Amino acid sequence: MTIFNKKSKPSKHAYAVVTGAGSGIGRSFALELARRGGVVVCADIDLNAAEETMSLIQNQHQTDAFAVQCDVGYAEQVKALAEHAEQLMGHATTLIVNNAGVGLGGKFDEVSLEDWQWCMHVNLWGVIHGCHYFVPQFKQQGYGAIINVASAAGFTAAPEMTAYNVTKSSVLALSETLSAELRSANIRVNVLCPTLVPTNIMKNGRLPQRYSGLADHLLMNHAFINSDQVAIKTLDRLDANELYTIPQTDAKLFWWLKRAAPSLYAKLLGIGYPLLQKYVK
Repeated sequence: MTIFNKKSKPSKHAYAVVTGAGSGIGRSFALELARRGGVVVCADIDLNAAEETMSLIQNQHQTDAFAVQCDVGYAEQVKALAEHAEQLMGHATTLIVNNAGVGLGGKFDEVSLEDWQWCMHVNLWGVIHGCHYFVPQFKQQGYGAIINVASAAGFTAAPEMTAYNVTKSSVLALSETLSAELRSANIRVNVLCPTLVPTNIMKNGRLPQRYSGLADHLLMNHAFINSDQVAIKTLDRLDANELYTIPQTDAKLFWWLKRAAPSLYAKLLGIGYPLLQKYVK
């Protein structure tokens, strides 16, 4: 059993659990980990989608993969996932990718509390549950790695994305805290913060009808990176023992502007918001 050190690569030959592995970034993580020689448990609320990813791994990479149905918002299901994954792989999990997520948009006073709870259930509690049940395993075995999929929304604070922004900023804060707390325990943490990536999150999310055309336009014309590239960049950053993966130029610009001039950034958002409202009407 290889113990992680400064020169080791946790993504190589990993025993990994990936949530939301049925499509998008989660599927790309699962496939890339398999390409690197890993064994992967593909977890998704949609078992058929998880099985599709499993089949792709087995056909393309001829390595072991497994499909498990899991709603990450329920603690007992993630606990069962953590226990079952070790049994399936015949080895302790060495990497958890907390990727499962949903999209939610709308003006603050138009978003229902039920929608807030739905978004928090997956985007925040799903990540908390994943960390809660896998970190003790990693501590016991003396090493491990965590990838939490947040979003540039966690620091851009775009209007009409309040609930989504709150969940993703919380995932960012959780990841930063865990990185500091777990470093001495030989547990690596990376948090992924992309902007636009073509996935099903908008199609399957809860967005106002007025946003449907805008979402399609942005994904078709302004998504300059795909989910496979995101997965590769993130795993490489994890291997380099880096905390943050901010894969696109626009995300980096938002990141630095927010930190260099936070008050100016907030003012610019307020000035730009009326223009956005005109565009989406």
